[in-house]
Amino acid sequence: MPVGFRINRSWTRVDTATVDSFRALPVANVSDAMSRLSSAGPRLRPMHRSGTLAGPALTVRSRPGDNLMLHKAIDMAEPGDVIVMDAGGDLTNSLMGELMLAHAIKRGVGGFVLYGAVRDAEAFLARNLPVFALGVNHRGPYRDGPGEIGYAIAFDGMSIAPGDLVLGDMDGVLSVAYGDTPAVLAGAQKKHQGETRQMEETEAGTFDRSWVDKALERGGCTYSG
Repeated sequence: MPVGFRINRSWTRVDTATVDSFRALPVANVSDAMSRLSSAGPRLRPMHRSGTLAGPALTVRSRPGDNLMLHKAIDMAEPGDVIVMDAGGDLTNSLMGELMLAHAIKRGVGGFVLYGAVRDAEAFLARNLPVFALGVNHRGPYRDGPGEIGYAIAFDGMSIAPGDLVLGDMDGVLSVAYGDTPAVLAGAQKKHQGETRQMEETEAGTFDRSWVDKALERGGCTYSG
């Protein structure tokens, strides 16, 4: 099996119950529970109107501007899979448009994270499947390969193995390694509960803000005037 042009058809996916638990949490809280080190980068922005992306990763790697393996990944996807594609971050050619999007929705794909561009931008807004990409370009892709499906990929400081959890909301995208999901979930839920209480206290006017002056005092801050 040649490296760079191969398909792995078997891996362990994060389970549905775990996906649903994470889906209820802001990505920012999950990020905080991972020491704020996991991120796909600020350039990956939502192409859809609204909604949360959550599901097991189906990973794809291709040369820039080529979507042959993306077509195959859509055909391989199990319902709820999030197709994550490293296409080198190139924006010269789009990787998919309205027709591929419609096929993916028919197949039950849970969403996309594309390290590249899309086209038919209005269709992505109208269909509203969670899709994150670097940008938009009307120029279409090539369909020649090479590429890989079902192997670990990485871009912009985020590594994703097939079956890992992928999350996204209007703040951006991150991944949680399959084996880390229990600990990260517990930490993110604790963080979210704390922020919920803080919001309630803030709106009630009872939140204790004394920590600000204490932090300034510890740092040796001085005042004048």
